[in-house]
Amino acid sequence: MISMAILHTRDEVAYMEKLKSRKFWICVAACLASIGTSIAGLRSDNQTVAAIGSICTIASAAIYAFAEAWVDAKAIKKEDE
Repeated sequence: MISMAILHTRDEVAYMEKLKSRKFWICVAACLASIGTSIAGLRSDNQTVAAIGSICTIASAAIYAFAEAWVDAKAIKKEDE
């Protein structure tokens, strides 16, 4: 039971650290802007703009995932040294 409480606390700390991350908020802003672009493209019946917005939404999430993986890899490499 105690180990579950410790695990729960570690998860909360990890989530709070993510919410403080500039990379996370830049990703959120990019996703929202891209979704807005998609909506504008659909609203104006411009399929090209809608497609670009969709692609940028996926790209911003992929870039964020890559950046987090890179930071994690550097941290692991630093611990090994």
